[in-house]
Order: sequence, then structure tokens, then C-alpha cells
Amino acid sequence: MKIAISLLIVLFYVGTSSCNSQTVDKMIEKETSEPGVTDFLVNGGYHQPFYLDKTSSPYGYYFFTPSSSLNSDEKYPLLIFLHGYGERGNSKTTPTDLEKVLKHGPPKMIKNGTWKPSVEMFVASPQCHGDWWNRDLVKQFVEYLMDSNNQIDTSRIYLTGISMGGFATFDLLCSFGEASHIAAAVPICGKGELSDEGNENLSKIPLWVFHGDADGTVSPEYSKTIVPMINELNPPVPAKLTIYPGVGHDSWTVTYSGSGMGRKDTTYDVFDIDIYTWMNQFKKQ
Repeated sequence: MKIAISLLIVLFYVGTSSCNSQTVDKMIEKETSEPGVTDFLVNGGYHQPFYLDKTSSPYGYYFFTPSSSLNSDEKYPLLIFLHGYGERGNSKTTPTDLEKVLKHGPPKMIKNGTWKPSVEMFVASPQCHGDWWNRDLVKQFVEYLMDSNNQIDTSRIYLTGISMGGFATFDLLCSFGEASHIAAAVPICGKGELSDEGNENLSKIPLWVFHGDADGTVSPEYSKTIVPMINELNPPVPAKLTIYPGVGHDSWTVTYSGSGMGRKDTTYDVFDIDIYTWMNQFKKQ
């Protein structure tokens, strides 16, 4: 019954809108491959689970599709969110593990109905099923998304991650630079390498780093070090650093919601624009 209802929703959109065929194919693929599991219809769009090994993606993931995209041929930016250590799981062996990615950040906001960015966008939230994010697989995931949905504006693919996901954000950009396909990135409470090549690659991508100065899990020292090192290279877009005084490891909640505005250390960059508007200023050439 759940499958039938969900497929009727899909057919309704097919019959009444100019919904692009790839979006519909994805809905149907998921519904027919996962009996008993329906799309999550949320405020503003669909939030769909795609389980590991049910698609050609290297990761299981959640994907948010804005409702407006179903009635349009326009292209939309894509935000990719990389979770932290505690949200790892294998949705191939345990499908319910995928729900862990809804614990923090944009996927949590989508689930709770508080996702109201200044710019409508697709949101992809992959799940790490190993011990740590693999930069090659993350790059493959980006490329998988670029190939699987023709409404994604491939010049506006943005990346953000928290804790372990912040590490992965730095790792991807340090390793691949412009070849990462990322137009701008917001790593939060993360850490990365310090190398001439890595710094050079980072300098090619607009970067806004966030950290709490009382973080006892991941020290803010790397964040405080890497941003000046990048800016010494005179990048086209200066890297930014916002530090929250008295804030511990969870510096992401106030960043994604924007409620951290006004709580920054003025020694560093002022948090005076939401990160979605900031990212959307940048396009890959």
C-alpha cells in the first residue's frame, strides 16, 4: 500500500508538471527497489533515502529535491553535507543506519522543517560506511551526482562538513583542488594537512572555516593556522575564518541555522551573511 501511494504521488507530478525524467526515474527506482519504504515528503520538497548498493553511488545517501524543481527546467545549486564520526553506518546491511545522517546539519533541518536557505538547492547527505571518509570515494560521489541529475548546476556545487566531515572537506580540497568540482566550501570544526601543494589547492576554492575556541575534540589551531597560510598565497577569493568564543565542538548548529551571527570573536572574520548566500556567490568557470 505504501508503495502504491508513493507511486501515485510520482505519477501525479508526471501528469501535472514538467518534472524532469531523471528526477522521476530516481523516485521510481527507489520505490521499486525498497518495498515498504516511501519518500519523505517534507516542507518544500522530497527527502529521499538511497541505500548503499541500490544505485551506482559509492555511498548510501539522502537527497533533498526542492518542490519548485519538479515544475521547472531550471538548474539548481547542489549542497553536499559530510557528517561526523558518530553518524557512520552501513545501509546495505542495516537500512535504518542511513537515518543517522539526519542527526545534524542541513539534513536535520530538512527533517525538522527548519530548512529555509536563501537560495533553493538540492542537498545530498552521503553516509560513510567505513572507518573514515575516503577522499577518492567522496570525489566519485560528487561526480555520480553530476551525472545522475541534469538539473544540478555543475558550476555551483558546494561542500560542507562537520568534525570528521570537516576533515574530509579539507582532505578533498587539499588533494584535488579545482578538480574536486567544488565551487565553495564551509568546513566546520575540522582539520587537515599543512603542505605547500595542499595549501595551493585550497587557495583555488573559496573557503569559509568555522570553529569554536573551546573545542576539546578537534583543536581550533589548524583552522587558525591554515586560513592565514592560504591568504599568504593571494588567492582570488580570500579565505575566511570565524571563531566562536566559548563554543565547544558543536559549532555547526549555530552556523547552519545562522544563529551564530553576533557570537563571533571579532579578531577573526565577522559572521554577517548566511553561509548559503555566501556560497552561492561563487561559480566554477
